[in-house]
Amino acid sequence: MMTAIARRALGPAHPVRGVTVARGPRMLTDLAALRAATPEVLAAGAAATAGGGCAALLVAAFGDPGLDALREATGLPVAGLGEAALLEAAADGAPFGIATTTPLLADPITARVAELGLSDRYTGLRLTAGAPERLSADPAALLDRLERAVRACAERDGARTVVIGGGPLGEAAEELRTRCAVRIVAPIPAACRSLARLLTE
Repeated sequence: MMTAIARRALGPAHPVRGVTVARGPRMLTDLAALRAATPEVLAAGAAATAGGGCAALLVAAFGDPGLDALREATGLPVAGLGEAALLEAAADGAPFGIATTTPLLADPITARVAELGLSDRYTGLRLTAGAPERLSADPAALLDRLERAVRACAERDGARTVVIGGGPLGEAAEELRTRCAVRIVAPIPAACRSLARLLTE
């Protein structure tokens, strides 16, 4: 699903090959899983670039595991979903919030906003009700609860832009762009736009 979204976003000028890590957590729902994913992302990135023919990498996880290390190790343009989406949401200076499904990553997400120097525009995080694993298996419930979180970001927190926080939420993010009046930043297309800019510099 994430590869398909990236292909649509980048078009034929930038062919996309999806790579899944060989091991590690099935879903990044807490800090321990995020940390455990980092070496696996680095290994997958090294394997993807080993034979040449790879112009850039996209880390398709909102927590950006291994992002900086991949940049250093490969010397290639590397975009992460979290970094790209947050920077895009804050680019016009308007207040932005985040809607996501992972309560145990709330603190790392807020810390990432601060690391990027965006705290002055950040209106906060709104979470869906229910376990992330269960929601991911029920697309209709996921969409409904994410929409509620988006509306809370806008109506209660004053966000003018809302980032959908998670790669597996990619299809829901695209649907929410048509259902919500507030501007939605979907992380996979945001990361693709970031890579496209880097590839033309």
